[in-house]
Amino acid sequence: MSLGFRISGRIGKPVAEVFDAVVNPTKLSGYFTTIGGASAPLVAGTTVTWWKTVPVEVDEVTKDKRIVLRWDATDAEGKPAYKTRIEMNFEPLDDGGTFVTIAESGWREGEIGLKKSYLNCEGWSQMLACMKAYLEYGINLRDGYYRAEMKGEPANETNI
Repeated sequence: MSLGFRISGRIGKPVAEVFDAVVNPTKLSGYFTTIGGASAPLVAGTTVTWWKTVPVEVDEVTKDKRIVLRWDATDAEGKPAYKTRIEMNFEPLDDGGTFVTIAESGWREGEIGLKKSYLNCEGWSQMLACMKAYLEYGINLRDGYYRAEMKGEPANETNI
């Protein structure tokens, strides 16, 4: 068995606009990958880089519906040990908004896996809140949010 989580929320914009805010590197960099950016659009079969140092493998992109990614999970020494799987689903709502669900799974059981899954749950929850503020109100909530980012460094598990 592996550890995982699921978060979700409503964004008050049409599904095409919300989906584009994730696959488009310029938009993603406006609210999530703000330091270092995103190297390229999310296209199935490619690897992009977020925050200049984090490789993100793009497994699936179904326009306006679903994105599946994989990235490194680290061991106790902070070295890549295996991959976790991120699944994002975009559901159009009757009111013109979009319900976004983000799930990440695949951490190994144990104290280290649990701790790292909690950190990523925090990160994805914060990403969804930042996306809502960015798309609905044009506000970048992530600017200066973490201690590291106040110094111009991408946030990670050792400096937030």
